[in-house]
Amino acid sequence: MLAADEFHAPTLADFFPEAVAFAGTPFALDRLMIMRLVIAALVALVFALAMRSPKLIPRGLQNVGENALDFVRINIAEEILGKENGRKFFAIIASIFFATFFLNLSSIIPFLNISSNARIGMPLVMAAVAYITYLWVGIAKYGFFGFVKSSIVLPGVPMAIQPLLIPIEFISTFILRPFTLTVRLMANMLAGHIMLVLFFAATQFFLFSGTWHVIFAPFSLIAGIGFTLFELMIIVLQAYIFALLTAVYIDLSLHADQH
Repeated sequence: MLAADEFHAPTLADFFPEAVAFAGTPFALDRLMIMRLVIAALVALVFALAMRSPKLIPRGLQNVGENALDFVRINIAEEILGKENGRKFFAIIASIFFATFFLNLSSIIPFLNISSNARIGMPLVMAAVAYITYLWVGIAKYGFFGFVKSSIVLPGVPMAIQPLLIPIEFISTFILRPFTLTVRLMANMLAGHIMLVLFFAATQFFLFSGTWHVIFAPFSLIAGIGFTLFELMIIVLQAYIFALLTAVYIDLSLHADQH
């Protein structure tokens, strides 16, 4: 039986490393914050280079960039919002998609091995952007009170039932919506990191245990590799879902009087 003090399971401490710059100030930077800044800068640089001098027939980096942007534009923005509104809100939807994807991708990149989206800050920022856009679009179209009324009062429902449904609709629309956007992304990436660390830490432990437990090392390694591939699917899926829900919420805001 493995001794309890020989194997240390992953903990939440991974997500709160010590500050490496500006410690003790509101601008303190730890490993995850630096990853966020570097990844954001690299993504912006890649797209800037890809589109710096676009050609009619794209090649190389421009081709990759255009295909990535077209995926978001066609399969998310225009699919949900239509061509006109899809193009209008494309920048926000694409920014959320690529920020989510590349920040998630760091969880399976060697020497990074963690997604900064597993800590609530960045998912909360992106959810706030999506939610503020949702409110802004609705208020701009219907006015503040008109938008709130259209969002929480269900048409065709008897007035006697409205007092029961209005609080439910208000909580669902204006409170739970940004909360679920944030928690869905954070929880998935947090769980994924813990599982990957668990499998690979177990592999290392078994391999260097110096006992017959070494026979378990290949199995935990295979499980870790398999879960890495699964995590890659989750990385893409979470970026797609976050961007898709952003588009859906904008569409709901545009048609608040038709729900």
